Amino acid sequence: MPYLETRDGTELYFKEWGEGRPVILLHGWPLSADSWDDGALAFANAGYRAIAYDRRGFGRSDQPWTGYDYDTLSDDLADVIEATDAEDAALIGFSMGGGEVARYMSRHGGRNVTQAGLVASVVPYMLKTADNPDGTPQDVFDGMTEGMKADRAKFFTDFFKTFFGLSLLDHPTSDDEAHHAWLVAMQAGLRPTLACAEAFATTDFRPDLASFSVPTLIVHGTADKTVPIDAAGRAAAKGIANSTLVEYEGAPHGLFATHKDQLIADLLDFLKR
Repeated sequence: MPYLETRDGTELYFKEWGEGRPVILLHGWPLSADSWDDGALAFANAGYRAIAYDRRGFGRSDQPWTGYDYDTLSDDLADVIEATDAEDAALIGFSMGGGEVARYMSRHGGRNVTQAGLVASVVPYMLKTADNPDGTPQDVFDGMTEGMKADRAKFFTDFFKTFFGLSLLDHPTSDDEAHHAWLVAMQAGLRPTLACAEAFATTDFRPDLASFSVPTLIVHGTADKTVPIDAAGRAAAKGIANSTLVEYEGAPHGLFATHKDQLIADLLDFLKR
């Protein structure tokens, strides 16, 4: 399998499909690059070079003890861009991956990037504070940590029901999709799973927003209970110049599965601009 080595010696699994302008896809927590497979296939068939990689600690990548802060994760992204000779690239981050896009734009000056996409992204700030009243309370994240430590397998069974908006009355995707996500989540190490949850819950990306100097597409579901839209997509759109917000009415978090065709069409339309 193809691997690349980051500046601190961590090996990341990555894949490249197609030829043409690079589209770099960053996955969400606690998944892997495979969650982007439908999009990657569509982008490759449309004449782009789709590049996706497993974040350190997840999927097929190394599971080091350290490096789960967004500065290091954005350095990993910079190393992927360099190793794949990606220029004139589009960066598209789903959920936690949106934070890597934001931090790359500020920490690395958006080098070689000409478009950005934030899909159901944690940007700009998930945690509820006095100056971020729409955020998620700390005790919610504390409960997640306790649940993962007590019984990670059960925690993720329940988590993915909310992630994909599954209920007795609503099935925007199949139970099999949720089960597949569970299998991928259980591949990740417990240390990186917990550390990355803390990172996306507590990292304030509001100072990074001014570094977005390229056209940016923001896509978010109005019924997203995992990353609620008010503190995320709508706030990001207000803070990022030259951004376009597309809201999916009634959509949950896992848009890559629940609204796959619509999301791919919107991203392809954006890439053509």
